[in-house]
Amino acid sequence: KQWYQRRVRADRKAFGASLNANQHIQFKLADMATNITTARLMVRQAARSLDAKEPNAVALCAMAKLFATEKLFKVCDDALQLHGGYGYLKSYPVQQYWRDSRVHRILEGTSEVMHMLVARDLMKHL
Repeated sequence: KQWYQRRVRADRKAFGASLNANQHIQFKLADMATNITTARLMVRQAARSLDAKEPNAVALCAMAKLFATEKLFKVCDDALQLHGGYGYLKSYPVQQYWRDSRVHRILEGTSEVMHMLVARDLMKHL
């Protein structure tokens, strides 16, 4: 099972109903799963491009890092929100995921640097 299938607790209730029964929550989880899958695909494609020494490998790697880290942070932020106050407790791993996802937007090149690398590649083709 994927992380999002394992992590959502069916016993958590709000307003007398399971959170899993709420369509907004279901749509949020669908968006989270879509973003994670898309990020993984982008990273794999960028890695293949780098291995093949394609001319646009740097741009593809920058796009993959930019997309993956930004979406990862959003997914973790949404997960933290879904957990409510419990999300901040050390006994819930989502608090660590949130902190780790934030730092990855800085390590190995900030999101702004990734934007610059992508833009530089685009400008070559104008």
